[in-house]
Formats: sequence, C-alpha cells, structure tokens
Amino acid sequence: MRVTFPRLADHQRGYSVVERDDGVVYRIDSFTTMGSELPHDIRHLIVERELRISDGIWGAIAAGTVYTSMSHLRGRRPPHAADRSAELKRWQRDRVMRAELLANLVEAVAVLADPSPAEIRRLTKEKLSVVPVTEPGLDPGDVIAVQVEAARWARLRVGENLVYDWRPGQPAATRALRTVPRQRDGGAGRRSRHRN
Repeated sequence: MRVTFPRLADHQRGYSVVERDDGVVYRIDSFTTMGSELPHDIRHLIVERELRISDGIWGAIAAGTVYTSMSHLRGRRPPHAADRSAELKRWQRDRVMRAELLANLVEAVAVLADPSPAEIRRLTKEKLSVVPVTEPGLDPGDVIAVQVEAARWARLRVGENLVYDWRPGQPAATRALRTVPRQRDGGAGRRSRHRN
C-alpha cells in the first residue's frame, strides 16, 4: 500500500491519498496543516511501521477497512467491501485503539528535548492507561524515526509530498477473517491468478 501526504499551505484541510495493493484508491481527510508541524497521521504511520504494528489503523486500511473520513477515488472495490470493513472494525477496535495510544505516547516523547527513563515511564503510564497494554519498551529509534520524519516534513515546500510504502507483512486482520481455505486449481504446475 502506498500513502501520499501532500504539503499544503498553512491552515488548509490536509489529506492523504491511499493506494491499496488491490488497486483501490482513497482520499483520507484528516488534519489541518499547521506550519511545519508533522501531521498526526504521518506520526501514526511511522509509529506503526517502527513498532511493527500490523493491526493498527494503517494495517486495518491495508486489510480493507474504510473509515468515514475516507472517500473512494478510483479502482474497483471488492465484492461485499462494506460488510468486510464493518467486520474488520468490530474485530480490530481494541487493536486500533492500542495503536492510537502507542502513537500518542511516541509523539509525546518525541517532542521532549532529552527525555529521561523516568519521564518515559510516566508518559507510558499516562498515555496507555485507557486500554490494558503491556509496556512497549520504547526504543530510542522509534522516537528518532518520528523526529526524522518531522524534519523531512518541515523542509517540504507547499505542493511537495511525502510518500510511504506500507509493507509490514500480512495484517493480522486478513489472517483472522480467512474462513474459506485456498482451493487448488487441479492443474499441474499452474497457479491461480486470484488471491483469497
């Protein structure tokens, strides 16, 4: 899945464009641009990527979840896409909330000049108190990755983009929803052209 974030003029309604691997393209309206401040959705994507969270918001979108902030732009949607999206939302609700909380935690640590281990523990307890989560054991690299992307965003001119390829592996949601086993086509050495 490819996600493009255009840099817009300040105080405009920001968006991203998601090109899923199945060829369906959506626009996600999600943030108001505020100078060089890194948009929350980019922070979220970086945190999920760095922490290898495959069943958070971006993994859910890759698996077929469509949120109300998403507008279909092009590409043929799979049969029963709305039903699948609703089922994914139900199944992943707690996981998506956990990913949101982890992104908020990393975001809070990333803005500190020199966070101490005690400060990180305090923020972890504060940010993750809503959903029972084992302490993620933040790696400094996770925080640095967000800071690096913030610097890249700050250097962009209006009209330029940051583009990310989302490839964390098969989302857990996709594995969980497989109820029909893959069928063999019976041909020697032939492969089916369709994926389940």
